[in-house]
Amino acid sequence: MTAPRRPATGSQARADRTRAAVIDETVRCILDEGFAPPSVRHITERAGVTWGVVQYHFGDLDGLLMALVDKGFGELLDALDELPPPTVRAGDVRARTEFVIDTIWDAFSSPTSMAALEILISTRGLRDAVANTHLTDLMSTLTSLGRHLGEGLSAPHAGRIGNLIWATLRGLVVAQMVWPEPVDSSRDRRALIDVITAYVESHGG
Repeated sequence: MTAPRRPATGSQARADRTRAAVIDETVRCILDEGFAPPSVRHITERAGVTWGVVQYHFGDLDGLLMALVDKGFGELLDALDELPPPTVRAGDVRARTEFVIDTIWDAFSSPTSMAALEILISTRGLRDAVANTHLTDLMSTLTSLGRHLGEGLSAPHAGRIGNLIWATLRGLVVAQMVWPEPVDSSRDRRALIDVITAYVESHGG
């Protein structure tokens, strides 16, 4: 991956806006057209910049895509980090579970997160250590979600809940991405809440 030409100290507001605009247009391009070389060629036109501007900020195409992945994972991890501990949120297990699932779903189904997922799927054979570190950090964070849902859960039970949340919500996101029309996943998410609530009530302290 080629290093960007932009100096590390370049933090002027205009440059930051340009960088953000290129990433946002890349997100829209991937969601509109899928991840394929023809769609990549449209990024500069759609963002209203030259390829030289992209090279200045990101180095090359891989740098741009990894910047998008960084943003997607950053938003997701920020949403998970902002979840309050169970002692802060009053209510029964189901209320806490519904709050957690709705928060994670909003993060998983954001345009940036969806585009990041498509990049990771399409480049899985070429994925670098940075992207794999993101996945490891995310899975570690999801494993700790059991603490938000039941104070008496053991680490293995908390890990199973985290894996279930990851697999189910990511699966629903993929369905949204591949289906030609909007998919209403509200009933599926309610079923997930029912399953997790029953599991926590059965295995919690």
